[in-house]
Amino acid sequence: MNLKLLLSLSVIGLVPFIFDNSFAQITSGGFGNSPFERDFGDVKFLDAYFGTLNQKIEIEGGDNNVPFTVVFANVGTQDITGIRGQLSLPFSFSASDGPGTVIHADSDSNSLAGENFHLTFFVNLDKNIQIQQYPGTVKVDYSRLRESGVRTAFADFDFKVTGDSVINVRALEPFLTSLKSNDVVIEIANDGTAPISGVDIVASNTQTERASTSSSTTNVENVVILESSWDIGNIDPKSARYLTATIYVPEGLKGDTLRIPLSISYYNAHGDQHEVAKIVDFYIKGLIDLRVFNVDVIELSGTQMVIGEIINEGNDDGLFGFVTIDPRGDSNIKSNTQFIDEIEVDAPVPFNLPIEFDGETRYGEHDITVTVRYKDSVRDEIFLTHDATIFVKEPSNGNDDGPDSTMIIIPIILAIGAGIYIMRRRKKAVIETS
Repeated sequence: MNLKLLLSLSVIGLVPFIFDNSFAQITSGGFGNSPFERDFGDVKFLDAYFGTLNQKIEIEGGDNNVPFTVVFANVGTQDITGIRGQLSLPFSFSASDGPGTVIHADSDSNSLAGENFHLTFFVNLDKNIQIQQYPGTVKVDYSRLRESGVRTAFADFDFKVTGDSVINVRALEPFLTSLKSNDVVIEIANDGTAPISGVDIVASNTQTERASTSSSTTNVENVVILESSWDIGNIDPKSARYLTATIYVPEGLKGDTLRIPLSISYYNAHGDQHEVAKIVDFYIKGLIDLRVFNVDVIELSGTQMVIGEIINEGNDDGLFGFVTIDPRGDSNIKSNTQFIDEIEVDAPVPFNLPIEFDGETRYGEHDITVTVRYKDSVRDEIFLTHDATIFVKEPSNGNDDGPDSTMIIIPIILAIGAGIYIMRRRKKAVIETS
């Protein structure tokens, strides 16, 4: 009986220990280990980044005197003043005043209750710093209005070294040709260390825009661009994307430089949208449009010649022209070249090259290639080929019988006439003497 009583009392004594944690209760010292525990204060941390209050900036290793802004909210019920901050960053970051000095900043004004305020520090970055996220700590000293003494708040935060995006544009082929449509490729390169995203490009200052502006900084309104906007997407650091456009250039712009303004909008590593203006330059060449025609064979002074003409139907002269004939197929005609100099517009240029054979002379049809080699106004060498079939004739039999008989008869007749004239003069002289 005593044993049962003792056991019952023991169970009753253990019940509070078993069920203590099953009930919501407040123990001494506040919320204990509750995840909802917090300390009330007047200053709340909001954000920390490189840049000023109104603009975040991209930075990379080696940048000096870079603004670093920390934003707070005055969540207390009273205005605060005398705001002073001290920043603690990892070893690779230092104050702009030099290594070993304190990174500090002061606020220029008071902070009203319920309003935000910020502190801007100036920081140097080591040149070997990595593009990544880093931890930091800020200490804020402040005073409440109508209250003596200084209060202090601490905040731990993470910030990012973003890298720096550098956008460059260039045309892969910087020459356009007038009087024709040109397919161009433009490179949009990110030469920096930070990625960019959502890249959209618009060719600005077109004829539509010019109608609403008083002046123009480019002559792009004089050409026809079939495309005017492009969605490029993302561009990683040290990489490039490409856009294509079709541009028609009229004849009057020959010899000019065409400047196409591009408006490039993108999102930087902070997620902020930016817009930059770039210009792509092209030099406009004249059009050299050659055609070879009337290729034939004639005999000149006993030598058979390949002849033909070249017509330039463009608007610019071809320079330093050469014509070459080469055999095709089983033809054994030797390759031969003639210098023809300038190939002017709308003025047929003749050429003639003697026919020579590599080995035995072969008469009849021969397949040849006529190649015209010339340079344009920027001294690029251009080749035009024209395939033709010519007929090499055998020499006539009359040429094998010896010299022309008329060349012999005429001197004989002249000699006989001269002899008769001399004989008559002598006979007349004898008669007069007798």
